[in-house]
Amino acid sequence: MTDKHKQSIIAKIVGAGVAFLAALVVQKLLAQAWKAKTGHKPPLADDQGNAGLAEVVAAAAITGALVAMSRVLATRGTARFTKRVDDGSDLNPLS
Repeated sequence: MTDKHKQSIIAKIVGAGVAFLAALVVQKLLAQAWKAKTGHKPPLADDQGNAGLAEVVAAAAITGALVAMSRVLATRGTARFTKRVDDGSDLNPLS
């Protein structure tokens, strides 16, 4: 196995981990914002609570969009970082 292949596998694993953590953070922040606005947690798909259809659809749409966006940004950021590491570039984020 070549060094380039090992780095590629490591980059994929790190990227998946970062994307997972980003999605988790977004879900936690969204739950806090939802609770601050409505007074209760966002409804879940399998909840048998008092949430109306509009609230369930809104929660699903907002959560899905924000989680997808965070995963894309985390994956792109990780890919950019690993490319810099592979190229031996300066790792200063301000450059």
